[in-house]
Amino acid sequence: MFEFFKAGGIVMWPLLLCSVIAMAIIIERFWALRPSKIISAEDIDRARKMAASGKITEPMLEALNNSSIMSKVLATGLASSNAPRHIMKENIEEAGRHAVHGMERYLNALGTIATIAPLLGLLGTVLGMVDVFGSINKAGLGNPALLAGGISEALITTVAGLIVAIPALIFHRYFKGRVDNYVVRMEQEALKLVEITNNNRTNALPPKSASPSATTSAAESALQVARANAARLRGQEA
Repeated sequence: MFEFFKAGGIVMWPLLLCSVIAMAIIIERFWALRPSKIISAEDIDRARKMAASGKITEPMLEALNNSSIMSKVLATGLASSNAPRHIMKENIEEAGRHAVHGMERYLNALGTIATIAPLLGLLGTVLGMVDVFGSINKAGLGNPALLAGGISEALITTVAGLIVAIPALIFHRYFKGRVDNYVVRMEQEALKLVEITNNNRTNALPPKSASPSATTSAAESALQVARANAARLRGQEA
């Protein structure tokens, strides 16, 4: 392995650095994007009960905010449950943008590694071929084995670049898809929370009382009916 690395030349060092960074990002994202860290069914159930009951206290919000990433978004919505519906939705959307930014951390770096690793490999191959043709210019074509060995060594960096780039690209796409799925689930749960809060707020409103004008009109109508009935009875008696 060391001979393989040494034969690749100086370009193997940045490729090695890229491979170490990519591996670190992959391990960290697997740990950070595990379901229990992002979406907790227990936190969702707790937030729904808080929204339905209307009894939201600061300690309850603090406990919810210190749990999963989704719970932070829901806690932001519950904190503004007394505000108008559109204000609550705007606050949830703002918190959701911050949550997505956190979930996508280091993914741009992983995508960059997947892009530049083949280019570094190609650069190493080109530099190796330059050395090979420089040797041919000095020694001629009298030794084909030397020429074949030089070309094979020049292609080592291309192989190394692809070895680094392919897993980086695979995991970059995988984590992006995972984040997108989490975002869709967060949007669904946030919308349900807004509807529960809005329904609870509507049910808590006191029933509308009749206006004074409506009450007066009803009283006048009843009085006119009573007078008409009295006049009809007097007519019958006469």
